[in-house]
Amino acid sequence: MTKLRTTIVLTSGLAILAGAMFLHLAPAMIDKSQNRVVSHAPYIISEQARALHKSMIIGDLHADALLWKRNLAHEGDYGHVDFPKLRQGNIAIQVFPTVTKSPKGQNYEENSANSDNISLLAKIQLWPYRTWNSLAERALYQASRLHRYETRNPDAIKVIRTSQDLARVLEARAAGTPTLAALLSFEGAHALEGNIESIQRFYKAGFRLMELHHFFDNQLGGSLHGQSREGLTPLGREMVAKMEIQGIIIDVAHSSEAVVRDVLELVERPIIVSHTGMKGHCDTPRNISDDLMRKVAESGGLVGIGFWDGAICDISPEGIVSALRYAINELGVDHVALGSDWDGTTTVSVEASEIAILTETMLRKGFSEEEIHKVMGGNLANFLLRALPSESDQLAAADEAD
Repeated sequence: MTKLRTTIVLTSGLAILAGAMFLHLAPAMIDKSQNRVVSHAPYIISEQARALHKSMIIGDLHADALLWKRNLAHEGDYGHVDFPKLRQGNIAIQVFPTVTKSPKGQNYEENSANSDNISLLAKIQLWPYRTWNSLAERALYQASRLHRYETRNPDAIKVIRTSQDLARVLEARAAGTPTLAALLSFEGAHALEGNIESIQRFYKAGFRLMELHHFFDNQLGGSLHGQSREGLTPLGREMVAKMEIQGIIIDVAHSSEAVVRDVLELVERPIIVSHTGMKGHCDTPRNISDDLMRKVAESGGLVGIGFWDGAICDISPEGIVSALRYAINELGVDHVALGSDWDGTTTVSVEASEIAILTETMLRKGFSEEEIHKVMGGNLANFLLRALPSESDQLAAADEAD
């Protein structure tokens, strides 16, 4: 019996050790496998491009870095985004969506809402128990990570809530302090869990952009990759109206074309398509029609061009720049921005520290310096300065909630 007990103890110990090793190694292994950078020689940046890049406001509309178990305060040897990489790329503005649900077998054609990969990822990455079965808590947990980074190093990062917040960061950067303006969003309004009152809860937590859909239909309406392809539901209409009143920027990336049309008819403020491509340039199911994209632009909206194959077909720097040129020609230079989809289970050729290669490539391709300034971040900064609530609006919203 003593020998048997010893065997059981050893076996149990080995099982515990194996489990601990799995939980230690698995998050990085999954992250590395899902967020790749294609192998390439170091990019050569001319002195002209370096000087121009340093002079600009650089901004990006979509990076899912908060999803992964990485310390973003330290430069990692994998992944697309961390704060040192953003500083090396001279990136001034970065939108951080919170991903809360992703279907098994995720694809661009059709997905059911009846499965979820993020539940398992939350457990493997040892997220708090409250996040295991709550989409809202997953979003709030990811937001809390960004707030902790801000608390620990306020000179390096500022979570932007108002137009004045952004203006102060841009002024500080112009004076030589490389603070990052970070904005919170979520990827799919299923994080609201069908509760319109949750909009105020997320607003208080610092969320200023809300993407209505991800890869499946939700309570607000149809996804571009869902099953119904329908427009806004009655609840969806109520929630969109509430978001607009609250001062939240509405993002229709991943929404069905019917939803995009309904939103454009319903709202008065400009909307965004945070990460996408142009269908006339890259004809994949990920992209909505050029005609509808033109309507977004005509309403004063902003379109972020992605860096991955489903959006632009060719992920090389030349391919990204080709997609930007097409978008400028179709939408007008004032309505085009960057929407990388970094760390969004994508493979890219340009991670955050390497983004100057786009400035270099645009110069070589004959873009004017004004065009480069605008698409690399000037348009995004101007859009946010107009669209974000003012400090007085924020105080009024808080008084109304109380």
